[in-house]
Amino acid sequence: MINRKSTYKTQIFNHLVAVLTVILLPFLSFSQESDLGNWLIYIGNKKVNQTWNIHHEVQYRNYNALGDLEQLLLRTGIGHNVSDNTNLLLGYGFIHSQNYVDGSDEKININEHRLFQQIVTKSNVGIISLQHRYRFEQRFVSNDLKLRFRYFLGINVPLTSKENKFYLSAYNEIFLNSVSSVFDRNRVYFGIGHKMSQTLKIEIGYMNQFLNSRSRDQINLIVFNTF
Repeated sequence: MINRKSTYKTQIFNHLVAVLTVILLPFLSFSQESDLGNWLIYIGNKKVNQTWNIHHEVQYRNYNALGDLEQLLLRTGIGHNVSDNTNLLLGYGFIHSQNYVDGSDEKININEHRLFQQIVTKSNVGIISLQHRYRFEQRFVSNDLKLRFRYFLGINVPLTSKENKFYLSAYNEIFLNSVSSVFDRNRVYFGIGHKMSQTLKIEIGYMNQFLNSRSRDQINLIVFNTF
């Protein structure tokens, strides 16, 4: 006689191993010199009704703990729920970057205007929450138009059974350009979160960003607000 409960647990375990493999593979495939920075992130979502939502986001990125600005990112968009687990969003982003000139302490300022379209799907495998995000970006940098595709795979695993207040969070996101140098970067993140209320949660975690010739380490502090 087949033990359905045991089979179900085995399926959950296999799904978890597969997801963790996808997330860990890029991390295990690169070994590069890294620098430590800090990202302060606010992600908000205003629910207009059962169908429409307004996304808004602020990211303050530093080369070190604080006080050495790398990038300020402002992003907003209008989303539409096509089903309970699928959201389409059209958005705009403004990105101000302060990049160091190689071999010096001088910085150059670069402003970018960005249009993007994305699809987010959500599902559950047992207690594990999965999120897939497919994003296409049109980036206007100086006088150039750059096109980029991003794929994000994230998981959340509750640590406590009571209202799932504490949870583990992890994701992998790959960035692909439309030009000959297709690979742009890859981000791997691990963090722990706390659900403070039905509308507010906070996360702290470590992210490693792999670039073509180097990598960067970030400590991320993220606030999610849904109202």
